[in-house]
Amino acid sequence: MTDKPLTSAALHGAVDLSSLARPAAGAGASAGPAGGGDQLVREVDDVTFGDAVQQSTQVPVIFAVWSGSRPASKDHVDLLAKVVRSYAGRVVLATADIDRAMQIRQALQVQEVPMVLALLQGQPLPLYAGDQSEEAVRQVVDKVLEAAAANGVTGTVAAGDEGTGDAPEAEPEMPLLHRQAYDAIEAGDYGAAVTAYEQALVENPNDQDARLGLGQVQLLERTDGVDLAQARAAAADAPTDVAKQAMVADLDVLGGHVEDAFQRLIELVRATTEEERNAAREHLVGLFDVVGVSDPRVKTARRALMSALY
Repeated sequence: MTDKPLTSAALHGAVDLSSLARPAAGAGASAGPAGGGDQLVREVDDVTFGDAVQQSTQVPVIFAVWSGSRPASKDHVDLLAKVVRSYAGRVVLATADIDRAMQIRQALQVQEVPMVLALLQGQPLPLYAGDQSEEAVRQVVDKVLEAAAANGVTGTVAAGDEGTGDAPEAEPEMPLLHRQAYDAIEAGDYGAAVTAYEQALVENPNDQDARLGLGQVQLLERTDGVDLAQARAAAADAPTDVAKQAMVADLDVLGGHVEDAFQRLIELVRATTEEERNAAREHLVGLFDVVGVSDPRVKTARRALMSALY
């Protein structure tokens, strides 16, 4: 990894945490944990990320994303954990593996790992991407604490401290089939995760969380082990090959380039006929489920698709 600062401009228009944050547990809720781990360092996912956002209203949160497929990115997260612990609860660390947290990956449009942000009062503050030295990390954390103090975020969390005040609302229990899918994804068994989500939809066709999860895990399954450069080269050589163009679209969605993926397939619909055209359309509609039907980019792409078809 190389040292590469991440500016606010780099994420302008890309960071939307509203779909990931859950409602606050109540005005008196304590600055409690955000997921598995201890009080100062927590691993979160698409389900528990909202807790980290809520926690940032009381204590500054450093948020680092890494990739299980890139073990070196976890080394920097371990360094961050060491640094954060040395601040004695004035700041906490939340981390997420973007190979499993697909909604976080898309919301942040992650293109390099590790990628580090601060969360203050529920808002993201881009910090940097790529490895940094311990000295540089400490300087960044000091700046975050200064910004937090200026915004009145001065709470602390002690290891083992369950906080004071009203208790947060209990986390709704995850449905069994959803838990089975999550466990399968963690184990790298995408086929089992697909089966679990498909069964959840059989039992409840209106289960939108299962529909979104199914689309995302199918995307992971299709792109597992694919080389991006080779896929782009193959697509460039065959502009009307549905399979090759669809693969690049999948990789673009995975990398956060949602509009590019949609535009590629819409142009493919225009350029093809009959079976190829229908295959391109169906793949695009499938990606709508991956991104989420309420996403404004999906609504825009649906209109463009209708124009391309008629």
